[in-house]
Amino acid sequence: MKLHTVRTARSADRLPRAEQLAWKIAEVAADPVAVEPEVVEMIGNRIIDNAAVAAASIARRPVASARAQAMAHPYRAGATVFGLALDRRVSPEWAAWANGVAVRELDFHDTYLAADYSHPGDNIPPILAVAQHCGLDGAALVRGIAAGYEIQVDLVTGICLHEHKIDHIAHLGPSAAAGIGTALRLPPEVIYQAVQQALHVTTTTRQSRKGEISSWKAYAPAFAGKMAVEAVDRVMRGEGAPSPAWEGEDGFIAWLLGGPKAEYQVPLPDHGEAKRAILQTYTKEHSAEYQSQALIDLARRMGPVLRERTPDLSKIKSIVLHTSHHTHYVIGTGANDPQKMDPTASRETLDHSIMYIFAVALEDGGWHHEQSYAPERAARPATIALWHKVSTVEDPEWTRRYHSRDPKEKAFGARVVVTLDDGSIVEDQIAVADAHPFGRRPFRREQYVGKFRTLADGVVEQSEQDRFLELVDRLPELSSAELGGLSFAVAPFRLGVASPAGIFDWKSGS
Repeated sequence: MKLHTVRTARSADRLPRAEQLAWKIAEVAADPVAVEPEVVEMIGNRIIDNAAVAAASIARRPVASARAQAMAHPYRAGATVFGLALDRRVSPEWAAWANGVAVRELDFHDTYLAADYSHPGDNIPPILAVAQHCGLDGAALVRGIAAGYEIQVDLVTGICLHEHKIDHIAHLGPSAAAGIGTALRLPPEVIYQAVQQALHVTTTTRQSRKGEISSWKAYAPAFAGKMAVEAVDRVMRGEGAPSPAWEGEDGFIAWLLGGPKAEYQVPLPDHGEAKRAILQTYTKEHSAEYQSQALIDLARRMGPVLRERTPDLSKIKSIVLHTSHHTHYVIGTGANDPQKMDPTASRETLDHSIMYIFAVALEDGGWHHEQSYAPERAARPATIALWHKVSTVEDPEWTRRYHSRDPKEKAFGARVVVTLDDGSIVEDQIAVADAHPFGRRPFRREQYVGKFRTLADGVVEQSEQDRFLELVDRLPELSSAELGGLSFAVAPFRLGVASPAGIFDWKSGS
């Protein structure tokens, strides 16, 4: 890996293209390096992971709405949409949109956390949609996804967005555009322009994940994927983009990030170096914001210990989570969001309340992607009382470990101090989730398949599950015709309540 310094340049200096981050990204994307076997294996795992959470969310309103919008744009060749018959195709950007929402709705797929944070699996829907539409094969899809993950991870490693209140999809648009360019074997010139265009149109604020969090939290990455498809299409037709997008005098760094004097260090593979970044990412065992994964596991572990001390959890006086800056200020009491303590809050908001999540996991001894968020579950008086006793504080050591570049030291956990009414203390800590590569039960192919089987149970027929998994097992050898099978169909009644009509399906006289 090579570190690249990225800073603002004056327009008068005419920053050479070769010194621009977008060009360096394009060169990495266009580099025809082989994809290593363990990377291929992990790409298959993440395709399974995405399908698993899409199956679990298939009937939810935001997913149904996005799917209805996609269905209003039928297209041949086109791409598949989760839940629909495999021969029903829609325009690729709309497939990316619908599938992106299905994948993201439950906040239940993979993650990467560094200077910023991300869900790199959000790259898969747009890259897969383009691959299906353009008749690419499994090997091309693998190359594209490896590149999308690489650029996503490298940007997240080097550039912090959230401190400037920019939503993390600003890294996703460029990475998805780069991955699409790799899959299509486009030249660096085209990828360069598409990456910049994607950055330009996917930069939004962090209000997406603040205050009263809405379904846009699931739609935001799908929007970035859709914009990436459109950006690549436009540039392939000979159009350009605002340049230089990151370094420009009136560009991203100068006005939306650290300002004209800021410098960022972005790592990128050298020429001929394999794209291995997906191996630095990790998935979720629980449907909740990633910083809560380890703490759910810790709550499961602490529950029996606490009940030995006091079977009545109402005897707890306080619970303090000593944790990283990110956990404290984004999903903890440091966010100063009253909605995070509100039993009538939306699922999206509760998903970003570690106070709620820890209290429920402590009471229930685990976490369920639907039941744990149910309004009646959040409204239990005993839960509300316990929930409001939970607080977070930043611990500099946990913050340091959160930002560590040593994978074996990097941590997303906390030290939890429970004080009982009698003044006694129960204390424990955890660094990483059980499912993390360095956790107690790391996820391998078996666990990804198990997650898929569990979440697809009662939604996707067994034979359809088997067909999908068999294709993933042969991923790099799939033909273009077989690539269209990397989705799943369900019975129409499994798709939930039909979405109300919108502009795209407006009928005269409506």
